[in-house]
Amino acid sequence: MKNKKVLIAGESWMSFTTHVKGFDTFYTSVYEEGIKWLRAALEEGGYDVTFIPNHLAAEEFPFKLEELQKFNAVILSDIGANTLLLSKRTFIEGQRTPNRLKLIEEYVANGGGFCMVGGYLSFTGIDAKANFKSTAIAEILPVDMLDKDDRIEACEGILPVIKTEHEIFNGLPTEWPHFLGYNQTTQNAEGEVLATIGDDPFVAVREYQKGRTAVFTSDCSPHWAPKEFVEWSFYNKFWINLVNWIAKA
Repeated sequence: MKNKKVLIAGESWMSFTTHVKGFDTFYTSVYEEGIKWLRAALEEGGYDVTFIPNHLAAEEFPFKLEELQKFNAVILSDIGANTLLLSKRTFIEGQRTPNRLKLIEEYVANGGGFCMVGGYLSFTGIDAKANFKSTAIAEILPVDMLDKDDRIEACEGILPVIKTEHEIFNGLPTEWPHFLGYNQTTQNAEGEVLATIGDDPFVAVREYQKGRTAVFTSDCSPHWAPKEFVEWSFYNKFWINLVNWIAKA
């Protein structure tokens, strides 16, 4: 496959902090991204990566199917459903706009590849605010999402277990680094769970009409993905394998 292209949306955040020093206070703000490890991995695999951070995704994520179809795969990582449902034209100006989560479903049905990566605003998410269960994304995933906050925090570290042979694991060891948490989901009838974490899906895949989908229910960057994972010698190999599979590369 020539000119392999992948679109990644999410994996960024802003923080606003109040510092209190006795009588006085002041404020600081910071913008951060967690994309560098995943982007570097896919670029090593020959992919041209387009990254849309959270604060730009509401306006810059594609609104048309033909725009999505320029990509071999689409990845959502730590970005809530509202960001893609509520563009300025809808939320501020009260206009009808394309439902981009239904657009992703149509993209996969027509042969595209899709992956959701875990995080505080993936799947159901913190305080159930990611809220993908009530969207078209739920129709295409190999797992079912919970109705409540789905985070499993494992500060002591938790190890995934590879359950079956699959080309996504080609060239990878069966023993993986530990993780510090994940989004809890359950297997559905259409999906195949390839690896578990705790008693829950860790990596799962699915054929959906002409396309393919996958989930990785922990994170691709800290904090759930510790240094031991993001600096793991097989980190790049895993992500290249996974995206190659959903993209049919």
